[in-house]
Amino acid sequence: MKKILFLHLGLMACSYSIAQLITSMDNYQRISSFDELQYPFPVKKLNIDNNITIAYADEGTGHETLLFIHGLGSYLPAWKKNVEVLRQYYRCIAVDLPGYGKSSKGIYEGSMEFFSDAVISLVDKLGIRQVVLVGHSMGGQIAMVTALRYPERIKALVLAAPAGFETFHEGQKQWFREVVTARSTALTPAQTIQTNFGYNFYKFPKDADFMIRDRLAMRFATDFDGYCFIIPKSIQGMVNQPVFDLLPKIIQPVLVIFGENDNLIPNRFLNPGRTKDVAQAGYERLPRATLVMIPRCGHFVQWEGSETFNSEVIKFINTGFKTLK
Repeated sequence: MKKILFLHLGLMACSYSIAQLITSMDNYQRISSFDELQYPFPVKKLNIDNNITIAYADEGTGHETLLFIHGLGSYLPAWKKNVEVLRQYYRCIAVDLPGYGKSSKGIYEGSMEFFSDAVISLVDKLGIRQVVLVGHSMGGQIAMVTALRYPERIKALVLAAPAGFETFHEGQKQWFREVVTARSTALTPAQTIQTNFGYNFYKFPKDADFMIRDRLAMRFATDFDGYCFIIPKSIQGMVNQPVFDLLPKIIQPVLVIFGENDNLIPNRFLNPGRTKDVAQAGYERLPRATLVMIPRCGHFVQWEGSETFNSEVIKFINTGFKTLK
């Protein structure tokens, strides 16, 4: 049954028949610390309080600042294909959330409010008045929570396959809270890590192979326990703060982008149905929004459909955040 959770939430432990991509389970570099992971951009760090340090990339300049928030189990390299293009026009800041990537690990609560506060604290430290939040999956839910809690700081939202549009009854929520623990995350077999990744994509691309290698390498890092701790806390945070009923209160313009072939939303075991229906349901509750469905793309829509994704973001910003409604 644990597989159901991984499929829905996009936990960075996912798959493909990956023998085509990784010829050997040992064909990856072991690391002693997450700081040894190879990132596509220079990484900076800021202490946002006594216990939390945020790692982030800061690329490009422009009249708008985009802040990219990754999904559950992920990290800032998930935005590589987007930052590489969008930094030509805008300032692009991609973060590792607390507990993830090269940011500090600790006994963090992992609620959506906790991550939201971390994002705003970073923005404050950088002296930025307003940002456009770009969030993927769990990052999309964090972006929505941040827009609701700090409306004056968020100029617009770009939501890539966001968590929060799909709804769950209380029994399903409780199952999510109980099924994944720090221990089960730590003990996820290498084959399962590989096998689950493909569900994030319509067709697993070779250039995403590094995500699997990094996830395998993380298991040997001294700070891996902190990463394993934040995963179940993040899951609890998502189910404990649903946002679907609050969508009409989001006042910012919103660009929503889904892959038509998302295997994770909706959860095909708990809520079998079409991604388009979930996307449409969320879109209809947003006062000012545009919905874009990209064909032949899965849950990692910003990667697999990066060309269309980037062009839609540029159009959204350059038209003054004009939406279809």
